[in-house]
Amino acid sequence: MKLTPAELESLVQAQNASPHQLLGMHPLGDGSGLVVRTLLQDAAIVEVAPVHEPAKPRFLLQRVHECGLFEGITQDASRVYAYDLIITDFAGNVRRTRDPYSFWPSLGETDLYLFGQGNERRIYDKLGAQLREADGVPGVSFAVWAPHAQRVSVVGPFNNWDGRYHPMRRLGASGVWELFVPGLGEGTLYKFEVRNVHGQVVLKTDPCGFFFEPAPQNASIVWNNRKFGWTDNAWMEERRARNPLRAPLSIYEVHLGSWMKKNVAESYSYREVAPLLVEYVRRLGFTHVEFLPISEHAYYPSWGYQVTGFYSPTCRFGTPDDFQFLINALHEAGIGVIVDWVPAHFPRDDWALAKFDGTALYEHEDPRQGAHQDWGTLIFNFGRHEVRNFLTANALFWCERFHIDGLRVDAVASMLYLDYSRKEGEWVPNKYGGRENLEAIEFLREFNHLVHTEVPGVMTIAEESTAWPLVTRPPYLGGLGFTFKWNMGWMHDTLRYFSRDPLYRRYHQHDLTFAMLYHHNENFILPLSHDEIVHGKCSLLGKMPGDDWQKFANLRALLGYQWTFPGKHLLIMGSEFGQGQEWSENRALDWWLLEQGPQHAGIQRFVADLNQLYTGHPALWEADYDLEGFEWVDCSDSLHSVFTFLRRTKDGGQKLLVILHLTPALRTNYRIGLPTAGYWRELLNSDAALYGGSNAGNLGGVTAEELNMHGQPFSAEFTLPPCSVCVFVVDSQPATPTA
Repeated sequence: MKLTPAELESLVQAQNASPHQLLGMHPLGDGSGLVVRTLLQDAAIVEVAPVHEPAKPRFLLQRVHECGLFEGITQDASRVYAYDLIITDFAGNVRRTRDPYSFWPSLGETDLYLFGQGNERRIYDKLGAQLREADGVPGVSFAVWAPHAQRVSVVGPFNNWDGRYHPMRRLGASGVWELFVPGLGEGTLYKFEVRNVHGQVVLKTDPCGFFFEPAPQNASIVWNNRKFGWTDNAWMEERRARNPLRAPLSIYEVHLGSWMKKNVAESYSYREVAPLLVEYVRRLGFTHVEFLPISEHAYYPSWGYQVTGFYSPTCRFGTPDDFQFLINALHEAGIGVIVDWVPAHFPRDDWALAKFDGTALYEHEDPRQGAHQDWGTLIFNFGRHEVRNFLTANALFWCERFHIDGLRVDAVASMLYLDYSRKEGEWVPNKYGGRENLEAIEFLREFNHLVHTEVPGVMTIAEESTAWPLVTRPPYLGGLGFTFKWNMGWMHDTLRYFSRDPLYRRYHQHDLTFAMLYHHNENFILPLSHDEIVHGKCSLLGKMPGDDWQKFANLRALLGYQWTFPGKHLLIMGSEFGQGQEWSENRALDWWLLEQGPQHAGIQRFVADLNQLYTGHPALWEADYDLEGFEWVDCSDSLHSVFTFLRRTKDGGQKLLVILHLTPALRTNYRIGLPTAGYWRELLNSDAALYGGSNAGNLGGVTAEELNMHGQPFSAEFTLPPCSVCVFVVDSQPATPTA
């Protein structure tokens, strides 16, 4: 059965959407034999040789087109059989390979059906570049979703990046294109050459690529991310049983490229930074590290928030195996790992997701729905099943393949509101005429449900800056289903208060008390994050008023308040030792400051002791979200800027008194109400000399007197150091007084 001129033209011009119907081995129409066709760039001679059945015919193919199209017919068999192509190139070199067009599809009907429904939870095992064996032959199965493309080919060094030689087949109405290429292995570079809906030929990276070339190159790289030898089984078992709401959670936020560098220009690799980061985080006592987005991103100044490779850790610091090594090392040290995850938007790079098949495939066509005006990025179309599947599977991918313990979802508010940062007429209402993005709401609920049921113990954290209700309540109660929500209101109010001159703080006492009015609406994390120390906002130390001594005292008080207030907490790197400059992704932290006198080292020591206090006293974390966990003793003394509160375990068995004094004056004989008799031992004093303070304090503690105060049956007189936080616990016996 000879090719028609149209069929021949479709092959040599790479315009055929079903190349398997013409290439490979096929019975002749009249049943008299078999025909084999193949496209080979460099072949001078091509021979067909049987593989499993030696008696089957062996025959030569003839070149029928100068581009390398070969065809041959045998009448010695009428049933298709497995065969190799023996190829002799123009230099006389001979190689033997299976024909890519002799294999069945690597995706079945069920896979495609579930993907079309948005329910193929492990679609990353099907799409992209999968290392497989087909009929005993090792190679790579390529698959990509591009429903409006006229033709898709996989290209790379193996075919000189020429889309004529490995065109893929469209699998029915699914929009998925597929091809198995034998002989390829890990490390192979590739892209998809797409003839889009407009007939334009464009090169696209793999949306499900597991690894990428360093920028400015952007080819995908075939990679096996299953081969790493994990040794964190004990951590994973413990994680599965852990209730994060009832556990300590002290998060150290890290941008890997700028935490610490080998030199001015070179960052540490994943493997190189592992022992350094593990030792440091363990020494300071943080329970978790949170990495700014680790997914591949071409634009480094985006800090990772403009993702171009959702299924790949960035190649800037090593391979996916190297990133797994870092996570494994943290887990072995008892440190959890959270990553920032960015499903809200993606960049407009023409080689990535944008207009993937010539249409708005992943995004909305209407810019009123599909474009972020503030960030210059595109918005995912959460109403499209396949897009939703791409994102929910991506969340599971990071938790399962990389053992991530938490996903902090960026820019949730921008997903929830159709009119986010838009003026009247710049947005499209939902079907009820409202401003809520109904598709995004359902996506977030589905994402949270899948993560919490498929990988128990993994946290999901919303960066949500509005008063949207029930963010951390389960979907069956009408909530979004997140484990935690960043308390942006607490962060703004607190930083506004601490940045004021202490002389005027008396007029703004409510800035530090207001958060408790809504605290029990959600499961909050208290963040002091990267967003607050960039773009002219100053470092945390730089925000503090007064001379150098007061700045450091205020920063210690701020951190002490954050650690003792109800809710889990997060601190951006550098703030734990009083970084002076704003953070920049282009330089390392100012570690040299630790050698410039006691103040910076004192802040670092204070944070380490805060974490020791925090993790060692369940009253500071066990009942964060219960009414029993917190009680104001007195928050009305605005004249002296004093706040006192109690933290308790759920059963009330452990009680801590926290005193926050935020003027630079030393106050003595300051009476505070106490709930129980006994000796109240001073556990922590931010004004201690070893932290760089003036060493004013309470000589180890105070003894409660049976004198009613602040509605409490007992009280005692305390010394309040300047700009300080002090924490006390009741003991049955007085301790020996200490300076």
